[in-house]
Amino acid sequence: MRIGLISGEFPPMPGGVGDFTRILGERLVDLGDDVYVLSRAGPKSGGLELSVISSWGPACIPAIRAWVRRCGITIVNLQFQTAAYDMSPFVHFLPAFLQAPVVTTFHDLRHPYLFPKAGPLRDWIVMRLARSSAGVIVTNQEDNLRLQALPRRRLIPLGSSVPSAPGQEREAAAWRQRAGAEADTFVLGYFGFIKAVKGLDYLIKALARLRARGCDWRLILFGGGKNTVDNDEDAAYLQRLKQRIRQQGLTDLVTWTGYLTEQEAAACFQAVDLMALPFTDGASFRRSSLIAAIHNGCAILTTEPAVKVEVFQHASNLWLVPANSPEAIENAIARLMRESDQLKRLRQGAAQLSAHFDWDAIAHETVDFFQSFN
Repeated sequence: MRIGLISGEFPPMPGGVGDFTRILGERLVDLGDDVYVLSRAGPKSGGLELSVISSWGPACIPAIRAWVRRCGITIVNLQFQTAAYDMSPFVHFLPAFLQAPVVTTFHDLRHPYLFPKAGPLRDWIVMRLARSSAGVIVTNQEDNLRLQALPRRRLIPLGSSVPSAPGQEREAAAWRQRAGAEADTFVLGYFGFIKAVKGLDYLIKALARLRARGCDWRLILFGGGKNTVDNDEDAAYLQRLKQRIRQQGLTDLVTWTGYLTEQEAAACFQAVDLMALPFTDGASFRRSSLIAAIHNGCAILTTEPAVKVEVFQHASNLWLVPANSPEAIENAIARLMRESDQLKRLRQGAAQLSAHFDWDAIAHETVDFFQSFN
């Protein structure tokens, strides 16, 4: 097949959708397909031919039509995340203008900003894209439930953008040292961009209480602080979070790494005793940071899923707490700091859980779905 991947972001731009698109494209090439990428920036990578588009405004539709014809693309896979396309409404109408079938992969079903008081139109335009696509791929149980009325739909999970890299004990020890951790200091980690939905303000409240109790901890916040496609609200949340850390007197206990390479991120995963991912909307397949932590075999504290996820098992492969509760986070961390055997069980469970997010399986499932449209 001649597959066209459209993504609002692509490396070196930081972002999970761009990383997913690159890795998926490289895996599809390995399976023998011709793959073409259309995005705003990035180098050629892994045999992928990249074409750059300047804007997702009204001119993007004729530009995409020309790209499909020029490359002889037989199926288009739109990697959809509202923010990555600058909240543009125009990508929602692509299936009507392209001769090749469009399969849309929904990384989320969030509504775009259209204009003040757009109201129901915001939901309508996203659902229009889903219904007009030849087929849809959902990455999580929540979106699968919402789109259950669509007949040509398949749930294919995200894979990890950070490959596990065991054997980096020296690098991991260096990260612990940078965080100011002693041999018996409990090191927590958080990975990913900083947004209100990630629940970090609840984590900081919990850690402040633990410090008042005399607990010896450090927190490493690794990965980019702010995505290039984030809006002003996310930037304001990041500033409020930094201010809260200062006000609580925790500045010296929190290390911000900034954007890391895959190898550096893998070393950070090995450096921490517990990953803390207290999402306000619950643990989900949609969270690439959670999948990366699972893939790297970490002990993970996260929040109870909003929609049941059969493979997420409390105390077996994840430690689950209620969402939006600093008290629950505080008590869970305090307990896990004392129970090294439980941390070991969580790491073993995460390693087993990682099979659900295997890139080879993801690539084969994707190709199988695409072939059903030829």
